[in-house]
Amino acid sequence: MIGRLFGRTKPRDRLIADLHGRISAAARVPALYTALGVPDTVEGRFECLSLHVILVLRRLHRLPAPADEVAQDLVNAVFLQLDSSLRESGIGDFGVPKRMKKLGAAFYGRAAGYDAALDAGDADALATVLARNVLGHGGAEGAAGLARYVAASDRALSGLDLDTLVGTGPVFASLERTAGPADHPGDLR
Repeated sequence: MIGRLFGRTKPRDRLIADLHGRISAAARVPALYTALGVPDTVEGRFECLSLHVILVLRRLHRLPAPADEVAQDLVNAVFLQLDSSLRESGIGDFGVPKRMKKLGAAFYGRAAGYDAALDAGDADALATVLARNVLGHGGAEGAAGLARYVAASDRALSGLDLDTLVGTGPVFASLERTAGPADHPGDLR
């Protein structure tokens, strides 16, 4: 902490902070909330951030070392920020660990659900899991645009190497191209 005050952070810490910042900025793009229906609430913002982090982690897990270390550093940075945000919101020191445990379980549960749907190339399964987790309802039909965005973002990230991912930053899909009707419903490929 003191090192950060005087500009003595490690280069790797700066890379992770920059990557985390770029992911956070992508998760705050207004069209996600206005065009794709993500609720503009604390919970909706957590879900949107989690979704974008999970997409980047999917790519990092498919890259050679040291991508696994970058992935762990990214998860640590995200959860340190969530911990800090909970404390700043007035939640007492005794309540934070319990909430962090719930957030961690939710994050990893969502990662498993998104991975399964994306790996299967199943747009309906992806829309269903996104409707339940991100949009807060059970109807997959309302999540088709978000599912197209997520699948297109996953494809865009799949072409990035580690240097590009941490240097230039992650590439997510264009929201304008994914908010409209599906070209091939039911198939993400």
